[in-house]
Amino acid sequence: MSPVIRIHAQDNVVIARQQLLGGTVLVAEGVTVSGLVPPGHKVATCDIAVGQPVRRYDQIIGVATQPIAKGAHVHTHNLAFSDFAREHAPGAGAQPTAYVDKPATFDGIVRADGRVATRNYIGILTSVNCSATAARAIADHFRRDIRPEALAEFANVDGVVALTHGMGCATASDGEELQVLRRTLGGYAKHPNFAAVLVVGLGCETNQIEGLVAQEGLQEGVKLVAFNIQDTGGTAKTVAKGIALIQAMLPEANRVTRVPVPLGHLIVGLQCGGSDGYSGISANPALGAAVDLLVRHGGTAVLSETPEIYGGEHLLTRRAVSAEVADKLLARIAWWEAYTQRNHMQMDNNPSAGNKAGGLTTILEKSLGAIAKSGTTNLVDVVEFAQPVTARGFVYMDTPGYDPVSATGQVAGGANLICFTTGRGSAYGCAPSPSLKLATNTALWQRQEDDMDINCGGVVDGSETVQQAGERIFQTMIDTASGRHTKSEQHGYGQNEFVPWQLGAVM
Repeated sequence: MSPVIRIHAQDNVVIARQQLLGGTVLVAEGVTVSGLVPPGHKVATCDIAVGQPVRRYDQIIGVATQPIAKGAHVHTHNLAFSDFAREHAPGAGAQPTAYVDKPATFDGIVRADGRVATRNYIGILTSVNCSATAARAIADHFRRDIRPEALAEFANVDGVVALTHGMGCATASDGEELQVLRRTLGGYAKHPNFAAVLVVGLGCETNQIEGLVAQEGLQEGVKLVAFNIQDTGGTAKTVAKGIALIQAMLPEANRVTRVPVPLGHLIVGLQCGGSDGYSGISANPALGAAVDLLVRHGGTAVLSETPEIYGGEHLLTRRAVSAEVADKLLARIAWWEAYTQRNHMQMDNNPSAGNKAGGLTTILEKSLGAIAKSGTTNLVDVVEFAQPVTARGFVYMDTPGYDPVSATGQVAGGANLICFTTGRGSAYGCAPSPSLKLATNTALWQRQEDDMDINCGGVVDGSETVQQAGERIFQTMIDTASGRHTKSEQHGYGQNEFVPWQLGAVM
């Protein structure tokens, strides 16, 4: 097996499968390595002059900042981001979707209104940071690891979770930030994975509960109860009231049964974090292969993290089902360019330190690998952060690149499963939706199997194809949606990872 991976015939770099020492001969490339090249990093296969483009995936990932000799290590010391005009051909790559004749099913929980859940939680949401402590105290009363007796009679309830945040006040009462926060909270309040929800406020905050209820069209009743600390009479009384309300909700929440439902009820949020040089070779394209299967079976996948598809958006607009859908994506790219500029930042302020250590050099390189998660089917819709995902197929949601914020938006939009690829070892969970972790390389799998659900490292070492890995991921999606717990669920991840997008100024 070659010690390097060539992704495309037109590329002028290859990727090291293992650490390469100076003098290593890459026979298939006709190249002798000069100097040490870490695993996942790039090696030049020809001389590259200053200012010339470096190509990976047959796409430009930056330009040489100094002469790069054939066989040299290509990284941050000699490669940099360079903006260039992307050719947009909306819809040029769109193809009819080959739907299967007999779609697969998963064992889901069908709610009274017909929506389908993959989990069965009771949730506690907060209107403002000031009610977070009380909400957590209510949820802690029902923690199985502390008080197993609290839910002993309710085996069908996955748990009681408090999703708190640091927002809700000191912001414009009619501004975008409050609207987006309410949209996020509303999406969670209506999420099918919650059998019932409490909303706990303080009482004097900007994000008044009645405003949240009105904006999001929520219906208060036995399955959605809202109250304030100030009206209840303080923290102790609020905690006692919350515990009593949940105890009253539990018997009904427990009366659920899983039944086979079409895969069209599965909405999968696509995430990557702690990426490395293998992400775009193994886990991301393997997840993309699984997404293609999911879409062919009638399901939905949601790609996000707009700053991390930057530079590769032309590949997505080619798959758009209409010019209108393509224009919606380009409008969000333009918004981000203006947003970063007014905050004295740049869109190429990426990858992170860990990404670079793993072999990624520019945002262009990272974006091309991230887009691979979306597979090859048509882009059917583009929605803003936390907006409901109503189209079926491959959908794009505009979110930041910060994983907890991005996944929060996806779940608020209706995602009932998250698939999260990582090459460096990100630890993450996302209540009330389960989160599958996909390792890009076997070394990570062996080191951090405690957190990883699937190893895609076989694609790197040649023991498995992308399509074979995709089929494994697809089946694991079905098993997880049917109730099998993920590693992050076993560790209790999910509450701290609820992070709404804080858009505006804190006043």
